[in-house]
Amino acid sequence: MQYNIGLIRRILIVLVVMLGTQSLTALSAERDSLIVSLITCNPGRQVYELCGHMAIRIRNQQMDSVWNYGIYDFNKPNFIYRFVKGETDYVLAGYPFQWFMPEYIAGGRKVVEQELNLNQREARKLLAKLQWECRPENRVYRYNYVKDNCATRPLQRLDSVVNSRINYPELKASTTFREEMRRYHKNYPWYQFGIDLALGSGIDRPITSREAMFAPVDAVTKIDSAKFENGRQLVAKVNILNPDSGMAQLPPTPWYASPLFCCWWFFVMVALLCWFQWSQRRILKGAYVLWFALCGLAGCVISFLVFVSTHEATSPNFLLIWLNPLQLLFAVSVVKRSWRGFARFLAWTETAVMIILLGGWYFLPQSANPAFFPLMGATLLLALEYGILTIPRKKKARYRIKEVKNPRRVTNRR
Repeated sequence: MQYNIGLIRRILIVLVVMLGTQSLTALSAERDSLIVSLITCNPGRQVYELCGHMAIRIRNQQMDSVWNYGIYDFNKPNFIYRFVKGETDYVLAGYPFQWFMPEYIAGGRKVVEQELNLNQREARKLLAKLQWECRPENRVYRYNYVKDNCATRPLQRLDSVVNSRINYPELKASTTFREEMRRYHKNYPWYQFGIDLALGSGIDRPITSREAMFAPVDAVTKIDSAKFENGRQLVAKVNILNPDSGMAQLPPTPWYASPLFCCWWFFVMVALLCWFQWSQRRILKGAYVLWFALCGLAGCVISFLVFVSTHEATSPNFLLIWLNPLQLLFAVSVVKRSWRGFARFLAWTETAVMIILLGGWYFLPQSANPAFFPLMGATLLLALEYGILTIPRKKKARYRIKEVKNPRRVTNRR
């Protein structure tokens, strides 16, 4: 059999080139393959760090990037006013991952990476979405504490690019946003006291398991157990990028410095003050001015949150029945002698309102911080005693006995 050496040589060259091209293509694909991760950072010492933080990490052999929805500018004009009003604008920023870690390493905060089990089509679609959203004209968004934040946004973007629905573990019992917050903030009761004061019944409705993932510290545990509809695990691998130093958070508030203890102590002091006033039959106006002015100022803040702020969770707030600007009017009226009748009317009105509020709070669709009730009780005692002690007393009839200057001139007439 005769062989065409030239033909065989050409065939071998073609086979080598084809195999080489396939090898290069595979190598290029491996080099360009994207790994998508969720980065969760444990809580820190600052108020805005108490629920932790979450970001998206996308990397391959050519890049290592982080996509962070938690960027804001404290130096922007009127930041605090806009935050209270509900006009806080956050931005999405994408930058090298090596710039992300130093802050958390310095703070000793634990950082967990959850590598996601996404295919390359899903990973590239997510990267493209983040790149588009990171443009100057698209990167600003209106922050919402429970519905649109650094934890909810990454999960929403993830849901939008995967081919199969992600199922997260269901809640074991019915819960609300406020109950979840109290669980996160159990070591920082004064922070929760402020939240319960400012946020109304909007955070007391039952929520789903998906809505309960608004806090990164809770989301990370649910993500670990999440699965796609086809049974595939969402998380492929877990890496601890920085261990917990044990000093990242502030120490828990001791019981004797908690709002509940302090407020009950205040109630006892007010009860002693009322006993003193009753025994002396007098009103210490300074105490009334101080307390009701404080209640009125708190009422002004709550009124602003209810009627002006765009925060959906601040209205309705039934604490406005107790803490309202009218308390300032009571604080002024107890000082002016000419307003005593008006002050008495306000005191009796306050008494009736507080009795109804304390007796009927259980039936309201808003959960109150336990520390509020001794403060309401103190308000009730002060108002009730003012109303009683300022009741006008009936003047007793006075009989004047005329003195006889000269007894000798008095004659006995019969």
